[in-house]
Amino acid sequence: MIKDMITKEKGIIMKEIDIINACTDLGVAVDGASLGPDELTKDLKGKNLRGIYKLYANEENKEKEKDNKKKNLKNLNIFNEKLYNTVLDVIDRNNFPLTLGGDHSLVVASALASINRNKSLGIIWIDAHGDFNTFDTTITGNIHGLPLAAITGYEKRELVSFHNDNFYKFKNTVIVGGRDIDPLEIENLKDAGVTIFSTDEIHKRGMSAVMEEAIKIACDGTDGMHISYDLDVIDPKICPGVSVPADNGINLDEAYIAIDEIIKHKDKLKSLDLVEFNPLKDINNKTKIIAKTILKSLINNI
Repeated sequence: MIKDMITKEKGIIMKEIDIINACTDLGVAVDGASLGPDELTKDLKGKNLRGIYKLYANEENKEKEKDNKKKNLKNLNIFNEKLYNTVLDVIDRNNFPLTLGGDHSLVVASALASINRNKSLGIIWIDAHGDFNTFDTTITGNIHGLPLAAITGYEKRELVSFHNDNFYKFKNTVIVGGRDIDPLEIENLKDAGVTIFSTDEIHKRGMSAVMEEAIKIACDGTDGMHISYDLDVIDPKICPGVSVPADNGINLDEAYIAIDEIIKHKDKLKSLDLVEFNPLKDINNKTKIIAKTILKSLINNI
């Protein structure tokens, strides 16, 4: 579905990119991730960048109570339906959708819109967390802990009313960098048969080898892949500006190698998210610099 542009001077295939700023943190009790997209796209330029679309969630009276297992569900669904339709429009214009978060719950919209148009996709979830809870297993009630379960159809209740019945298959779903996963969530992942590459395995085998295998799994029998990159996969000592940091993360070299591998396989790439930058939690712009480096690399190379 994505129409490529041939750059005359180099003769290489480049994608025309639309960025969608998905400004929401309704999926998490911590404030600040909604500010991330606009912060990252200030004065942003790239040879393949065509447009920047901005969507803002209604965060008035945002719910934060831990005992509420469906916090902000109504407003989140309203926002995600708008985002879903925006991503569909981008794809229908033959452009590449790059969605900036915002918290990870927005990927219910971005990833499902992509598989709506591409029909058969695998997904690589680069994240410290599994995001594979259900409304029954969630401890916090933060909906950003459910999106991977939603887009694979493991937890469809009340989160995907705007979508058809085409979901990502468990066998083509891969988590890269998982290390902070709830006990009942682990059981969900085992039940579904999702592949997980832990941070320890990345350190042991190398990020290149892990990403090569992850891409092979995601693209086995599919038309390509969606990538969802959560900045909290990086160790918080290096990358502190996220809403839910998890210790013992990947290092900066590994974080950039993952992007290099994605670019290397850009022919298989149909859509991508970069999420969870929280400027209110950042220290000396450390996370902003990393996120902008990743973003610039993507818009200049895919």
